[in-house]
Amino acid sequence: MMLYHRRGWRAAALGVALLASALVAAFAWDSGRWALLTGATLVGLWALTLAWWNAALVPSRPPERRSDADDEDAAVHRLLLDAAPTPLLAIDRDTARALNRAARTIFACDDRILPVPAALLDPSAPTLRHEGRRWRIDRVEASSGMTVAALIDVEREELAAEARASADLIEVLGHELLNGLSPIVSLAESAQTAAAMEPVDTALLAEILGPLARRADGLQRFATDYRALARLPEPILTPVSLDQFGRDLAQLFARRWPTVALTTEIGNVGEWRMDRDQIHQAVWALLNNAAEASIATEQPRVTLSMTYVENRLVIAIADNGAGVQPENAAFIFRPFHTTKPEGSGIGLSLARQIVRGHGGSLELAGATPTLFQINLPRAVGG
Repeated sequence: MMLYHRRGWRAAALGVALLASALVAAFAWDSGRWALLTGATLVGLWALTLAWWNAALVPSRPPERRSDADDEDAAVHRLLLDAAPTPLLAIDRDTARALNRAARTIFACDDRILPVPAALLDPSAPTLRHEGRRWRIDRVEASSGMTVAALIDVEREELAAEARASADLIEVLGHELLNGLSPIVSLAESAQTAAAMEPVDTALLAEILGPLARRADGLQRFATDYRALARLPEPILTPVSLDQFGRDLAQLFARRWPTVALTTEIGNVGEWRMDRDQIHQAVWALLNNAAEASIATEQPRVTLSMTYVENRLVIAIADNGAGVQPENAAFIFRPFHTTKPEGSGIGLSLARQIVRGHGGSLELAGATPTLFQINLPRAVGG
C-alpha cells in the first residue's frame, strides 16, 4: 500500500512541476529569455516523462486488486502527455515508442515506431528529416538507460523567430524615425520663423540651423546603417587559413587598441570554408566591443580562441570587463539597441546576421565575464 501512496505523492509533485515549468516558460517567452525558455521546456518534458514512467512502467497491483483510483491516475498521466504539443519519444537501444498523441500522429502509429528512423537511434544526430519536415532532437537520458527525445519543429521555430525579429525591427524603426524627425520638424519651424523676421537675425538662424543639420545627419547615418543591415549579401565561401586569419585580427587589434592585451588561442585548426570578409567583420565587431568593455579595468584583457568541436568551428571572444547587465542581456542582439552614447547599435546585430548567413549561431555564452561564441558548421565540400 505504501508504494501506491508514494506513487500518488509523486504524481502530485510532477503536476506541480509541470505547472511551474509552464509558468516559467510563459514568462521566458514574453521577456525573450531564450536560455530560460529552453531550460523550462526541458524540465517540463522531463516531468511529463516521469509522469508517464510513474503511470506505465512502475510495477502495479495485480489485476484483481487494481483500484479505480489507479486507473484514473494512469489515465490522467496519459492525458497530460497527450496534451503536450511537442512530440515525445522513448528510445531504448534499437526501439522507439511514441509517448503522446503528437508523436503518434507524426509517425502514424499506436505505440512502437516501425521502422525506426536512423537519426533517432544515433545519439549524435541533432536533427531528423521525416515526411518532408525537419525536426531538432532534444534528448534526455534516464538513469535506466532509456532516452526520452522531444522533437522540435525547426521550420516553425524559424518562422516564429523571423516574425519576432520583424516585429522588433518595425518597433525600433518607428521609434528611431520618430525620435529623429520630431526635433528636425521643430527646428525647421523655428528656422522658418527666424527667417521671416525683419530684419533677419542671422545669428539666431545659424544657431537653429546647426542642430538641424546635425540631427538630419544623424538620421541619414541611421538610414545608412539600416540599409547595411537589411542588404547583407550572400556569403561567398572559400578556404581560409584560420592561423593567418587570427594573426591579421591580432595585428589590427594591436594598432587599434595598444593598451589592451589580446591573447590568441589558435591551435592546429587548418582551413575553414567561409566568407573571409564577412566573418572578419563579425569577429572584429566582437573584439572592439570586448576592448571597449575592458578598457576601464586596471589590466584590460581580451581573449580570442578558435577550436574545432565535432564538426563545427567555435570562435570565442572574452574580456575582463564589467560584464553584461541582466536587463540588457535579452536585448543585446536587437538592432539599434545600444548602451553606448555614441554607439549605432548595429554591430552585434550585423555580426549575428553574418554568422546566421553561414548557417551558424552567435550567442552570449557568458555575462560575467563576457563571453561571445560563434559556432560555424562545416560547409558542404569544406
